[in-house]
Amino acid sequence: MSANQSPAGQPPTATYDSAFLKACRREPVPHTPVWFMRQAGRSLPEYLKVREGIPMLESCMRPELVAEITLQPVRRHGVDAAVYFSDIVVPLKAIGIDLDIKPGVGPVIAEPIRTRAALARLRDLTPEDVAYVTEAFGLLTRELGATPLIGFAGAPFTLASYLVEGGPSRNHEHTKALMYGDPQLWADLLDRLAGITAAFLKVQIEAGASAVQLFDSWVGALSPADYRRSVLPASRKVFEAVSGYGVPRIHFGVGTGELLGLLGEAGADVVGVDWRVPLDEAARRVGPGKALQGNLDPAVLFAGREAVESKTREVLDAAAGLEGHVFNLGHGVLPTTDPDALTRLVEYVHTQTTR
Repeated sequence: MSANQSPAGQPPTATYDSAFLKACRREPVPHTPVWFMRQAGRSLPEYLKVREGIPMLESCMRPELVAEITLQPVRRHGVDAAVYFSDIVVPLKAIGIDLDIKPGVGPVIAEPIRTRAALARLRDLTPEDVAYVTEAFGLLTRELGATPLIGFAGAPFTLASYLVEGGPSRNHEHTKALMYGDPQLWADLLDRLAGITAAFLKVQIEAGASAVQLFDSWVGALSPADYRRSVLPASRKVFEAVSGYGVPRIHFGVGTGELLGLLGEAGADVVGVDWRVPLDEAARRVGPGKALQGNLDPAVLFAGREAVESKTREVLDAAAGLEGHVFNLGHGVLPTTDPDALTRLVEYVHTQTTR
């Protein structure tokens, strides 16, 4: 039983009746809740100041710094949820994988995993491996009070693509070569990563996460048939592993318009939608029983205020008939986004949707 649940006969927790969690549960909300992927950092000058001179992975392992960065957008923008500041490769680093996050490039793996012998390097993750996560969540939940805190992890496919390619890839040729050429090794790799990912999410939930999001950043590179056969079992394993905690589970991928129904089928309570598919059409593809999250194009924020409000109105109109809607961007905040544009966007959504 999670601290975020409110069982019959027990008083609700501080976050239980928040607009964000109500929307995730497809319940009536006082206003459409808003948060932004990659809101913790990226565009904020106060983030750049506290991160100055500190490598990305090191910054993810300093609890007080993590807490400060996570809180910054809540203070500035008035968003309805905080998202834990970390990186999807943190659990891989924690189990001893030799990797680094290179500025302007992304995660780079020293020795890619492409053989069964190399698979042995992926040991189980224990809570002790990420004690700094538990400490940071403790600091945050005390500070946030009634504001929910979202935990997150990278999905097995996206983690596998980094491990197999050795870093970011446009075509995923090594990844697909392994998936098609040695399907048993591929299945074993994703199953191992599913276990690591589930363990990482459990640490976050047990430390106080009100919801968790599984990022499958690169899975849009696959066809629906390949996803169902080669990815869905591992993603489902992650969602099933944390189902007993009762916290909302969000699933998001980029370029996944053709996969939206499958993302929900994997076990998500909330399906994240990028900007390529209108939310009413996304709801048709996902089917009933799921809330949706999204989906303003992050680049719209570089247009004038009138254009931002017009495009936001389109998103809200498309979401009007949804069972539950969490407003978000269709991907992460871009680094050069004007922070004031984000603050105005939160205010606009709240004003337009207040019941």
